[in-house]
Amino acid sequence: MTHKPSIHFGTSGWRGVIADTFTDDNVRWAMAAIACYVRRQKLQNPSLIVGYDTRFRSEEFARLAVEVLSSYDIFNYFCTAATPTPTIAYEILHRQTAGGINFTASHNPPEYNGLKFSTADGAPALPEVTKKIEAFVQKLMRGGKLPAVKQLQEEQIDPRLPYLELLAQKVDLAEIRRARLRVIFDPLYGTGRGYLDDLLREQEVEVHTLHDRRDVLFGGQPPEPAEEFLSEAKQALRALNAQVVLATDGDADRFGIIDADGSFIAPNHILALLLDYLVETRPWKGGAARSVATTHLIDAVAKYHNIPLYETPVGFKYIGEMIKAGQIIIGGEESAGLSIYGHVPEKDGILACLLTAEMIARRGTSLRQQLETLFAKVGAYYPIRLNLHLEPEVQQRFLARLETAPARFDNKQVLEINRTDGLKLILEDGSWVLLRLSGTEPVVRCYCEAHSQPELDTLVAATKKFIFE
Repeated sequence: MTHKPSIHFGTSGWRGVIADTFTDDNVRWAMAAIACYVRRQKLQNPSLIVGYDTRFRSEEFARLAVEVLSSYDIFNYFCTAATPTPTIAYEILHRQTAGGINFTASHNPPEYNGLKFSTADGAPALPEVTKKIEAFVQKLMRGGKLPAVKQLQEEQIDPRLPYLELLAQKVDLAEIRRARLRVIFDPLYGTGRGYLDDLLREQEVEVHTLHDRRDVLFGGQPPEPAEEFLSEAKQALRALNAQVVLATDGDADRFGIIDADGSFIAPNHILALLLDYLVETRPWKGGAARSVATTHLIDAVAKYHNIPLYETPVGFKYIGEMIKAGQIIIGGEESAGLSIYGHVPEKDGILACLLTAEMIARRGTSLRQQLETLFAKVGAYYPIRLNLHLEPEVQQRFLARLETAPARFDNKQVLEINRTDGLKLILEDGSWVLLRLSGTEPVVRCYCEAHSQPELDTLVAATKKFIFE
């Protein structure tokens, strides 16, 4: 273990290419650093949940973690099968451990692996925690070696049933059963297999599961429940005359939804629909939260129902803090993550899919029809996200432009400049654009929203001109 590892925690853990930066040695350094962080908390007999997804070598990495953590006298609850991240979040709370680790690269391509570290509250570790872990990595490396592996301190567990019982308390499964929905479920070879589909089958709901096996290559594409990766699910929807496609990503913390007519419903719109639905059907008090990059349709729905709206930086950990505090009914991000009042402070794609099925069942109309009804109540919102690659000279010019926000954009006055996370310009007609540089690649992430498709098209064109000209 002589080479310098590349271990950096981003918005959702540490990820790297397998056998490049995500190696056995680097996993050992990372786990030793997490052990040092946990030990620094001065807890009596600390323990951690250790889980893994269906990726190449995920279970082996998790085994390495148990070895290292045991050498620091930290007890391990080792998951006996590939486990969703939200399940691990609940198991942390259920067993009152010092936190949990899931070896997963979530929706990233198959050549990646990674780890997510959650703290004792079941939430993703906040930046102040991951910075301490990174500092421990550097300190340990300067020391040059790790403690010898002691006798393993572990208990093998299956956290599946307690988590499914939790979901049964959050979702009206009987309503889904009464509607006799026909559902296509696509876990994209990931950890959602045997969770969402089994829960619905127990309610005698007709579920057809695709990709119901482990494939470390994920069929040759990322396990991401985005429209471009759900073509087989669309075909199954038509062939079986189903009402909805429910999809989850590699570690089942993100969701993807296809309506009965085969149209993909953007996560932005699902979040707004679910906010409207939950206010109508649940007795909960509180507001709604969204990241700075997420649709303002949520703001309009919150205003319609006279509840507060909270805006956060990008990263679900910030929304998780409000879930913990019981401050919000629902919180979500445009990247297909959400949680609700009284649930774990972590993204939960399985929960999102089940709530969407409940909403279709109770309302008795398609998601497209529900969205048109919502637009009629609060106004229409058309969001989009683009990832634009920048050549080095363009990137330097663009960085300079970000320093001074324009007074006008897309031939409209800029009413508000928001620097919560990147540069967000809110225009006089309520349309907006957010520009954020990726921290890992030469890409600018562009988020645009307008009140009609033609207006969105012109806003996107103005955004590209601002970046490249």
